[in-house]
Amino acid sequence: MVPNLTVCAYSPGTVDDAAAHTETHLAAHAPHLRAPFRDALPQAAAAVGRRLLGALWREDIADTRIRYEGTGDRHAYDRVEFGAVPAADPVALLPPSIVDGPGWVLAAELANAVANLAVAYARRDATPAPPFGGPDAAAVTLERLAVDGHNLHPCGRTRIGWDVDDVLAHDLEAGTTSVGFVAVRRDAHIGDDLGPLVGGPAAPPGYVVQPVHAWQRDAVLARRYPDLLRDGTLRLLDGAVPAVPTAALRTLLLPGGRYLKLSLDIQVTSSRRSISVAATRNGPALSALLARLLAGEDRVVLLAETAGAALDGSRDASAIVRDGLTGRLAPGERVVPGGALPIVAGELLDEYGAGPLAFLTDYARLVLPPLLRLATRHGIALEAHLQNCLPTFTAGHPHRLVLRDLAGMRLHRPRLAAAGTDLALWPGSVIATDDLYTMRAKLGYTAFQAHLGELVIALARHGLDETAAWRAVRAVVDETYEPLRADPATASAAAADHAAFTAPTVPHKALVRMRLTGGGDVYIPVRNPLHAP
Repeated sequence: MVPNLTVCAYSPGTVDDAAAHTETHLAAHAPHLRAPFRDALPQAAAAVGRRLLGALWREDIADTRIRYEGTGDRHAYDRVEFGAVPAADPVALLPPSIVDGPGWVLAAELANAVANLAVAYARRDATPAPPFGGPDAAAVTLERLAVDGHNLHPCGRTRIGWDVDDVLAHDLEAGTTSVGFVAVRRDAHIGDDLGPLVGGPAAPPGYVVQPVHAWQRDAVLARRYPDLLRDGTLRLLDGAVPAVPTAALRTLLLPGGRYLKLSLDIQVTSSRRSISVAATRNGPALSALLARLLAGEDRVVLLAETAGAALDGSRDASAIVRDGLTGRLAPGERVVPGGALPIVAGELLDEYGAGPLAFLTDYARLVLPPLLRLATRHGIALEAHLQNCLPTFTAGHPHRLVLRDLAGMRLHRPRLAAAGTDLALWPGSVIATDDLYTMRAKLGYTAFQAHLGELVIALARHGLDETAAWRAVRAVVDETYEPLRADPATASAAAADHAAFTAPTVPHKALVRMRLTGGGDVYIPVRNPLHAP
């Protein structure tokens, strides 16, 4: 039994409030969804509540561990999965002292997440297929299986900044959205000329055409920049190009198999999804560097960021062009977006045929060695969580690892310099650090906890022993570092990295504490299943 939890008398931004608001809008814009939405609300609230309760436990917020001792299923990295939650409204899981203080923002986000997840549940079976084919369209179709969004964050379906009609028009289940365009005066434009690359209209004399999300053009740029519109620095252009929203929302799949990552000033999980000027300029340079450094990794495919541009001094009109998978897969090679991997793990196991422990070992040998080698040799920690990885399979066997989205990576400047790597980043780029802890925390949390940790739990539902699973992962870590430790050029860094990733405790990204503090990344120590005394 789950013990009772004191519920505050009034929670700002309750699920009831959010549900009533959503249903009113559905009555006007999509009346056929009202009944399915109401039916889906309990399931959505329970999904958000389970993730919130798991985060409160893991981060030990407000004596949650004391109240819930002995309940839930324990997993690696101090993770506990609760099968049930003691409140219909997840906001009620937050103690009053938190909701009445810094947690009122989180409470509103949780309510928003529940309402949007219920809308997604209500229309997931009617999501239109992509209007064009190819391996990227197939990947997007699989991504849609992960309806709950982020595999750990309780606010995986927050859409703060969108109202219900915007969700209906542009969210993943809409099936399609559109790319709009603005004209930016040349002296206010930074970067590449993207308009011709994505089918934009001809630029007026003295201007560059910049692609923007259609919602961003109409709801943000048209309202936030009256001075730039008045003096002609910025012009809103008619017309749009159809595109398919991916799970990242701000990243759209274009006809022909190329991606366009666009600023989208809404909050999803913990962040507003605009794009810095630095990211638009660093992406092509980082892609060129990684292509060179990964040239010897024949099982890695990089979806390069080939061009980017922004409005000078603003995050609101930024765009990055990214390569797709067209022409890069062999016959019989199937791509599975990481977000869908836990969902289709049983199907892959059936094709693989050799049992879950062997499958996990093969998969770890695909994912970990290139990531660990890149960090040790060059100080580059890729953000290798499920959403940024697209593993491929042949007959169920892990075959290649496709990597995408470079914005969250961390570069350790001293190691880059020691490796003789000369990389000029845009001034003020947050991806550069002199702190090894920061670099290792980025890689360790995303690759081991948010990626392999999720797969281990999924495979446990198919008979995998979790203790044996982490012993197998540890063996892959050891065998990866063995040649690095034997090489005088990398011996010291390899020994230090190996010790950090197999230490008794490792950093875990504290998703709820981050929302309560309102700051950047916050890490807490959790027990490490890779530690072998």
